[in-house]
Amino acid sequence: MFYAIIAEDNEGSLIKRLEARPAHLERLKQLCAEGRLLIAGPHPAIDSEDPGEAGFSGSLIVAEFSSLIEAQSWADQDPYVATGVYKRISVKPFKKVLP
Repeated sequence: MFYAIIAEDNEGSLIKRLEARPAHLERLKQLCAEGRLLIAGPHPAIDSEDPGEAGFSGSLIVAEFSSLIEAQSWADQDPYVATGVYKRISVKPFKKVLP
């Protein structure tokens, strides 16, 4: 089943986010290689593709896991959690309808 991992960034976390990004992306690339990643990306803090110094307010990842517990465990091990980028993470079952 798919699960939505909805994360909210701590204020002023752009530097930490940029430093931890390679490790964060490696985990996402692994999900992609396994055919389990539906979509992933950050939420710009302002209405812009490139928010610059405004940074990001959080992230959305939708990926396939065997259970809610596995999805939550995977999310809890994200480098953005370990480095203090994320303030809060919510993991919810997701049912893809379209497209």
